[in-house]
Formats: sequence, C-alpha cells, structure tokens
Amino acid sequence: MHSSVETTRRGTVAPATRRTRAAVFAVFALNGFLAAMWVVHIPVITDRTGVSHGTLGILILVMAGSGIVGMQAAGPLADRFGSRTLVTAAVTWLVVAVSGPAWATGPVQLGIALAIFGFGNGALDVSMNAQAVQVERVYRRPIMAAFHALFSCGGLVGSLAGAAAMHAGTDIRVSFAVAAVLGLLVMLASAPSLLPRLHATSHVEPAATIAESAAVPDHSSAGNGVAVTESAAALPAAGAPAAGSRPGRRVADSAVRRRIRRWLPPKVLALAAIAFALLMAEGVANDWSALQTHEHLGVSDATAALSFGAFSIAMTVGRFTADRISERFGRVAVVRWGSVLSAAGLAAIMASPWLPLSLAGWILAGLGLAGGVPQIFTAAGNLSTATAATDMSKVFGLGYLGFLAGPSVIGWLAQLTSLTVAFTFPLIAVLLSAWFAGTVGNGTPAEDIDR
Repeated sequence: MHSSVETTRRGTVAPATRRTRAAVFAVFALNGFLAAMWVVHIPVITDRTGVSHGTLGILILVMAGSGIVGMQAAGPLADRFGSRTLVTAAVTWLVVAVSGPAWATGPVQLGIALAIFGFGNGALDVSMNAQAVQVERVYRRPIMAAFHALFSCGGLVGSLAGAAAMHAGTDIRVSFAVAAVLGLLVMLASAPSLLPRLHATSHVEPAATIAESAAVPDHSSAGNGVAVTESAAALPAAGAPAAGSRPGRRVADSAVRRRIRRWLPPKVLALAAIAFALLMAEGVANDWSALQTHEHLGVSDATAALSFGAFSIAMTVGRFTADRISERFGRVAVVRWGSVLSAAGLAAIMASPWLPLSLAGWILAGLGLAGGVPQIFTAAGNLSTATAATDMSKVFGLGYLGFLAGPSVIGWLAQLTSLTVAFTFPLIAVLLSAWFAGTVGNGTPAEDIDR
C-alpha cells in the first residue's frame, strides 16, 4: 500500500507540503513562461513600434532597472506581509503587465510597458524565492535548485509556444492575452497552497546545509541572526572615541559604518558578491556563447548556435540534480566545485581548436553554474527569518547587476583584445567564487558532517 506521506532522509513530508511545493513549482514555471513570451516576440514588437536596436537596448536597461526597484520594494513588503501575499500580488501585476508591450505602438509606450513589466518581474523574483526558502525549510532537504529548473522549463515552453503562435500567424495581442489568462489561472490554483508568513525567529537553517569543515563562520549576533565581523564588534561605541582621535569625527564615522552594516550586513554583501560573479558568468554565456564559437572556430552562425543550446540544456539538467548533490555534500561544495567545473569549461572553450571540445566546454560551464545561485539564495533567505526577503532582495539586486554588467564588460574587452581573450574575465570571476565559497555556509557544519 502506498503511503500518502512522502519520506525523506530527514523525516516525512505531509501531502499539504507537497502541494505547496507543486504550487511554487508552478509559479517559477509561470515566471519563466511569461519572460520567454516577451523575449521571443522582441522582433515582432520592434517592428510594430519602429524602435531601433540602440533604442531597444536602452529600453531593456529601463526594464532591468525597474526590475531592480521591484526587487528592493518586494523584500521589505514580503517580510512584513508574508511572501504568499507578495507572490499573489506580483503574479497579478505580471499577468496584467505582460500584454503591455504587445499593445505598444511607439518607443515611449514600449518603454512604459517594459518598466511596468520589469517591476512586476523583479518583485516576483524576490517573493517567489522567499516562498521557496520557506518550503525548503519545511521540507528539511535542499529543493531550491529544482525551483530554478522549473523556471528554465517554463522559459522553454514559452519560447516554443511563442514560436508556434508566430508561425500560425496569431496576432501578438491575442498571444499575450492567452498568456495572461493562463497566468491568472495558475495564480488562482497556486495561491491557496502557498505557505503563510512564519513567525520571526533569530535564525533558521534548513536541515541540509554544509558538509565541509572549511565553511567560513558567520559570527552571527544572537539577537537578529545577521552576520557581523570581528572588526564590527571592535568599532568604538558612540561617545567613546579612540584615544588620540578627533571625538566628533570618530563618532560620526562609527555611526555611518553602523548604518551601512545595518543596511548591508557583511554576510549579505559577501553572498551578493558571489551571486554577482556567478550571474555575470551566466550572462556572458547567454549573450556571447554563439558569437565566440563563430569567431573562434570559424563555423557558421547556425552551427555556433549549438553552443548556447548546449549551455542551456546543461543548466537545466544541472538544476534538477544540484539539490541531491547539495543534500549529500552541502551547499558549500556545490558552489565551490561547481565554480571549479565552470572554470574548467571556460578554459576549454578558450583553448579549443575544434567544435566538439568547445561544446563540451559549454556543457561543463552550464553544469557548473547551474547549482550555485540557488544555494546563495537559500543561504541569504536563512540568515534571519525576520528579514529573509529583504536580505534576498539585496543579494538578488546586486547579483542581477552582474548578469547585466558582465556582457557589457565582455564587449568592451573584446574591442581591446579579442572575444576569446575577454572570456578571461568570467573565468577569474568563477575562480574567485570557488575560493570564497565558504561564505555560503552557516558556520555550523558539525550537524551535517556525519552525512
């Protein structure tokens, strides 16, 4: 007889929790689907609005900037009202906003539509990941990477659906309206199963965290779970300046430093830096993989496109497997050895004289990068339940800047040297991520060493 309760290494999972996981899966897939609907229709939308490539680039930056604003707004709101409320609100916003670009007839209208869409997308990014952290906490084993895998799957479905609609000659406004209705149905079906807001505690970690004694300690404060460094503890208290210093200036400097640390604690900043590096490398692969293969190996554009396909498939496969690796070896190992694997792939790509080796390099890069960012978001979401979404929004925002900045830096470096040599930049970035991977740990590895 089959049991209705799923058994994990850490205990049992009730059917209601499995329904919650399925609901969050659906939200991640919907996010990828709606984003892909916009991407695949870019050529049609640019023709309808008459915008140039240069103008489109500016408008995409506007959308990205609006997304970062949405991320920062969603974090504190999710902490205050709960991620379930914010997920529902963000999905509602997004399904209404997704049709905006389809109705735009000029650059100004398109810019406004993309800004609105970007804000909702950023808010959903933070709120659904905050909800995913809650579900992972209840599940008591790593499941975050699987959520990101569903985002990739949703993007694939959206790309195929959009391509099929364009091939059938369907009006773009109809296609986006259908996508909006689908999104609304997914929200109505998923929202009741999402987890309500948890009561704030000082510090909560999912059961499967670190299996490496090399993890970097948090030195967490007992009151709020936010990591501080020894140097922070050594800061002079207000009204007690160091001997021989100017009292007024020293007190002011200390107050400024304390404000900065409260807004961006050292642990959050460290996680954001690793997210910046890994997402930067992912952005470079997305935007430059096909062109690098074409220029470096002299193959046709169609053949060069295989490199991006190999990378994308490897990313999806890697996200589906990263959770089990994290459960077995800990998330520090996923980030560290994943970064090393992606560095090996990039090195192979740069040195490759023939296509099969280059494709193998892109597969290694995709597999290596697949699991790192989900582990970082899990770590950020578990620093403190009181500010989980806010911490994640800061890591998200800075990481997303890397995703945007990386391709631009590569373009600038390629003008000075060559596109292949410019790949040294993401190579160094992922090696640094491997070196500082211990930051992803919670400083208490003993509970997982026995696994």
